[in-house]
Amino acid sequence: MKSNVKTHTRRILGYTSPLLLACVLAAFSAHAGDQGPSEKVKFADLNLSSQAGVEALYRRIHAAAWRVCRQPAGELAAARTCETKAESDAIGKVNAPLLTAFYQQKTGGHPQTITANR
Repeated sequence: MKSNVKTHTRRILGYTSPLLLACVLAAFSAHAGDQGPSEKVKFADLNLSSQAGVEALYRRIHAAAWRVCRQPAGELAAARTCETKAESDAIGKVNAPLLTAFYQQKTGGHPQTITANR
């Protein structure tokens, strides 16, 4: 009778161990692709060849970066670093010359450039 119990236990462990490993790997791979919170900024209604359109889009990007990067009290430096990176990344993705120039004039920084690789 005891050998029957051992065989049954080994069979259960034989099935559950790979299943558990698969769950852990799935959790790690899902977490690795997680880039944190994000927000979509729509700008199809703006004319990015005009100064007014560029300024409106910058305000939207700046506000979205602030909302995404808010930190608990005492984390001001981390929030500012996050906002700067989020703004730079977003402006680099839009890739509009007037917006880039406005960003550089406003902040003195250069937006993150996006390059495509094959």
